[in-house]
Amino acid sequence: MNFTKAIAATATTALMSTGAMAQDIAVIVGSAQDGFWNMVKKGVEDASLMVEANGGSVNFLQTPNYDNFGPDLVSLIEQAVAQGVDGIAIPNWLPDSETPALKAAADQGIAIMSFNAGQEEMDEYGALNYFGSDEYLAGVAGGKYLAENGATKIMCHIQNPGAVNLETRCNGVKDGAAEAGAETYILRVPANLDQDMVGTSEAIKSELIADPEIDAVINLAAWAADASASAIEQLGKSGDVQLGTFDMSASVLERIEAGNQTMAIDQQPYLQGFLSTSMLFAHIKFGTELATKPVLTGPAIVDASNVETAIEGVKLGAR
Repeated sequence: MNFTKAIAATATTALMSTGAMAQDIAVIVGSAQDGFWNMVKKGVEDASLMVEANGGSVNFLQTPNYDNFGPDLVSLIEQAVAQGVDGIAIPNWLPDSETPALKAAADQGIAIMSFNAGQEEMDEYGALNYFGSDEYLAGVAGGKYLAENGATKIMCHIQNPGAVNLETRCNGVKDGAAEAGAETYILRVPANLDQDMVGTSEAIKSELIADPEIDAVINLAAWAADASASAIEQLGKSGDVQLGTFDMSASVLERIEAGNQTMAIDQQPYLQGFLSTSMLFAHIKFGTELATKPVLTGPAIVDASNVETAIEGVKLGAR
């Protein structure tokens, strides 16, 4: 018998069974129907291995959809608080709804980590840090890129109007495009079209028919770029209308590789999940802090020049 391993196993069991020494955290994200969160979840799951090895636990919570988004997020925050967690990692998309609930949690001594959205709001509830892309700078980069590649009128599609990160992205696109001499039209569709491929494709198609001057579309999610690609193809405008998107998927990268999509903006959601979970737990457990605040995981432009480097990561579910 290996007594060293036996002693280590006994110590680990004792640590995990001692409530006073356990640190439990909740990670709250968006719709279970939104494939983006699968990449975040992989990062959370990988970080959970470290958390569990040190006697803690991670509860991954998702809203069912985006139809009742603000109230659903508040309910999940309150659920986490009721479960007695020591920390909550969460994006702040809707400050009017989320910030009061997060302040209430912080007032009870719960540590808050911000990721993906809410960089500007994190000081309102004393968030430890922010892991994610600077949404405005990402938008500027995307708008400027499309304009410098020949676009004169860019349509920026918002699938969930009012979400701070999405509105900020399109504002950035508008400013970046203007800097390079192009204009931007922002299309806001009802939130119930989020994840609706057919409905979104029809909405994009209608806009392209109504305004033939639109020569570029940028979406704020990879699934929406699939919808736009379908609309562009159905109208016979492939090659005439540039397509860009925030975030990536296998289909997005395949189109870039084939020359049917111009670019994608990567914010590295795997890192957002991994870093927000591991750093929140490490702060609670060990008192560690990062000197850099915020910690930016993007943006990075992926186009034909570097698409090969991203393909393997997408296949593994991490990009």
